Amino acid sequence: MVTAFVNGLGIGGALIMAIGAQGAFVLSQALKRHHHLLVALICTVCDAILIGLGVAGVGAIISESEMLMAVARYGGGAFLLIFGLSSLRRAIKGSRLQAEGGAIGCRRTVIIATLAVTLLNPHVYLDALVLLGSIGAQFGDERWFFFAGTLTASTLWFFGLSLGAARLAPVLARPAVWRGIDLMVWALMWGIGLKLLLVG
Repeated sequence: MVTAFVNGLGIGGALIMAIGAQGAFVLSQALKRHHHLLVALICTVCDAILIGLGVAGVGAIISESEMLMAVARYGGGAFLLIFGLSSLRRAIKGSRLQAEGGAIGCRRTVIIATLAVTLLNPHVYLDALVLLGSIGAQFGDERWFFFAGTLTASTLWFFGLSLGAARLAPVLARPAVWRGIDLMVWALMWGIGLKLLLVG
């Protein structure tokens, strides 16, 4: 139970912390305090729905087939290694968190934009439905504790980023800080990926 939750927390956190369009959008809204809590809530709810579908649907289907379980294990492990490698490359190259673009104020526009930046990103389906769903299936009856871990990571990240953006942005903008985050993501992804590939 604890192992499933911690794995969900770690994997979910590492995937979410690898900032993309969604994270930059959350930050840009939060920096100007434009419906920032609403944005965080929408992102968290979308994660909950997609990851829940992955754990309940795709994960269940995969768990019924030894071949699909093997594909999920090796495919997921390989994906995590590749994902981790990209974080390692960013750490070596040096990167920083940037809130690109201006914040938008209309509540309706914010809702539409948040849903678009979340649901029109193909990576969200790969991460939530396929990757997290298939890894969650590895825990069998404890897969919902894995789901709880990923949801906790999602909630902490989006609301933490939203509430602390004004104070954290100058710190996260430093290349050295973001390099440390990328290195942490790399280590976690490779640790989990190698465990899936070598241990099963």
